[in-house]
Amino acid sequence: MSTPGSPPATEGMYSKLIDDEGAFDEFRPNAHPGSPVRLPVRPSGPGLYRLATVCLATLCGVLLISIIAVAAHYTNKPRSGGEATSALQKQTQDANVTVLSATINKLQQEKSQLQKEKAELQKEKAELQAKLAATKAPAPAQAPVTCPMNWKLFGSSCYFISTVSRSWQEGQDFCQTHGAHLAIIHTAEEQTFLWNLLPRGHWNAYWFGITDEHTEDKWKWVDGTPLVGGFWEVGEPNNHINEDCGYIVKTRVLERVAIRSWYDAPCSMYWPFICEKEMNTSTITPTAH
Repeated sequence: MSTPGSPPATEGMYSKLIDDEGAFDEFRPNAHPGSPVRLPVRPSGPGLYRLATVCLATLCGVLLISIIAVAAHYTNKPRSGGEATSALQKQTQDANVTVLSATINKLQQEKSQLQKEKAELQKEKAELQAKLAATKAPAPAQAPVTCPMNWKLFGSSCYFISTVSRSWQEGQDFCQTHGAHLAIIHTAEEQTFLWNLLPRGHWNAYWFGITDEHTEDKWKWVDGTPLVGGFWEVGEPNNHINEDCGYIVKTRVLERVAIRSWYDAPCSMYWPFICEKEMNTSTITPTAH
């Protein structure tokens, strides 16, 4: 500690520095006597470190801000892209949902239609099976056909050979009173059966159920069906004298046969007649004359 009136200690230090600098000058190659060169005093103290610390801190702050900015940029960028991607995905999902809904509705409609068609097919199948079962079922047993007295059975019909003579129409009327009609002959077997029931004679003729009274040469049966074929004698029918009704002839001439024995004659002539009654069908409504 310095006393009052004594020179300050710094002055002594300063004097010593000057003396030291003078001694140092002796060793400088360019030193000139009498003109000493003073070197600048190097700064010392905490100021230099404070400045370096401030600069370093500033640099670190700038660097930190840059890092934060870059990180924020790259952080926000994926978020933006993610939002766009999310919006696009939502639009795609909505479109897919719409398409799927329309497809489901269409499939449901098709399903309903198929179910309806299935029900109809099942109904048709049941009907066909019922019909098939009916065809396979055994026919109910029928009672044997029996004919009234003096009627002869052939197939499913009974035939009556009259012993009295009537006109063609009167013979038809008689048959109708017995639930029958003048005979309708379709086959050679039926014709032969009836022929064999008739007696032979000089000119035994019997009316049966054929006429062309309404249209000449258009022969029809009493049930209104047209004649197909027939068992006419050669040259018959000839409509010699307005002959519109048919009859069967059986004579003593043995050469005359059943399948060539039909003739035509005027319907007003009187001959015996042949009635036929179907035993398993409804009575035929005859043609009016």
